[in-house]
Amino acid sequence: MILLKNFTIRILFISVFTSLCFISISQDVAEGEQIFKNVCKACHNLPGGGMSTGPDLKDVLNSEKFVNQEDPTETFIKYVQNPLTLGVKAMPAQDLDDTQVLSVLEFINTYVPEEQEVSSNEEIVVADGMSSVNILLIISIILVIFIIALISIKNTLKKIQDQKTETISESIINFCKVYWANSKAVLVSAFILFIFVLKIVFDTMMGIGVVEGYQPDQPIQFSHKIHAGVNGIDCNYCHSSARNSKTASVPSADLCMNCHTQIKTGTITGETEINKIYDAVGFNPETGKYIEDYQQKPIQWVRVHSLPDLTYFNHSQHVNVAGLECQQCHGNVEEKTVGQVAFKDELNKVQKNQDEGIKFKHPTLTMGWCIDCHRTKEIDMESNEYYADMHEKLKSDPKYQDKKITPALIGGMECGKCHY
Repeated sequence: MILLKNFTIRILFISVFTSLCFISISQDVAEGEQIFKNVCKACHNLPGGGMSTGPDLKDVLNSEKFVNQEDPTETFIKYVQNPLTLGVKAMPAQDLDDTQVLSVLEFINTYVPEEQEVSSNEEIVVADGMSSVNILLIISIILVIFIIALISIKNTLKKIQDQKTETISESIINFCKVYWANSKAVLVSAFILFIFVLKIVFDTMMGIGVVEGYQPDQPIQFSHKIHAGVNGIDCNYCHSSARNSKTASVPSADLCMNCHTQIKTGTITGETEINKIYDAVGFNPETGKYIEDYQQKPIQWVRVHSLPDLTYFNHSQHVNVAGLECQQCHGNVEEKTVGQVAFKDELNKVQKNQDEGIKFKHPTLTMGWCIDCHRTKEIDMESNEYYADMHEKLKSDPKYQDKKITPALIGGMECGKCHY
């Protein structure tokens, strides 16, 4: 009977400790969310939060400003408290202590965009409920009460038997001593801890190379929303090589000047960003002429979409042969500012992906993401004459009758197609 009570106390003690850890983390996130809404949201946003004047803060520590610093977190804290430390004048200093800035980071790192799926014959009802913090707090209080009650019962039984009673602190200390003296209990605990650490390591390793939402600051704050969205410029006008070559390329400043010899003031930024183009090519907006013998300067764009050297990807194969639209892989670019790696959930909402039954389950730019498309994208068997003979053979093959012909069925899953 006494052993059973001791075992129950141990379980409750471990449960309380675990719950308190979760509460601490949840409280940090809740505090960070409140600070983000009160201080940061005026200029910055998170994925799915719409347009903002400042950069998206998801994975902010991986941005160019901080990723190369000796301690990105410490640099970020100092930057928030005094942006002039990194030479930034556009952002005001924030009166936040280190703990508050860290809680904002915790909120940013754990933020998940809200997603609701609405069908034509269903209504979504949002019910008010208690937050997870309140639920964990209530559970912890109940567990503490149980522990105190069990210790009181134990002391009462000891008094009846004229044995020495223990205070709560003494009971906890004695519990720890008995627990660590039990080699089996220690072994089980060590095994559970090992599995827990292994899971953390596995999740961390699975996150290596995952760059969803990556949106670095650029030397010129080019807005895709203004150019492709408001003005309706075709993506291929600037990224013309996407139709004919492996890469989509970054347009030269000369291409920008096709329009900006006449358009000298930006919709949002005025002359600030456009003047950077003029400075690069040597154009005088007042005279409307190029400066003679001017030493042109390269615009040092920061690469956004980057695949490892071991991977081969050809834009023209996907744009011309597969007939993919830019938005199917890059999201609704016409709604964004500078380039960003789209989230898989964003791509799943792209209308053409939905129409073609393409469903992404893996993070953008990972191998699983490519495979998701190759398994679900149906091949156009009618309009591409170059592959007409192969398509006829597939249609006449009994093995593929009444099947959706995807790239996976015609060699799109072979290692050598992308890795050689």
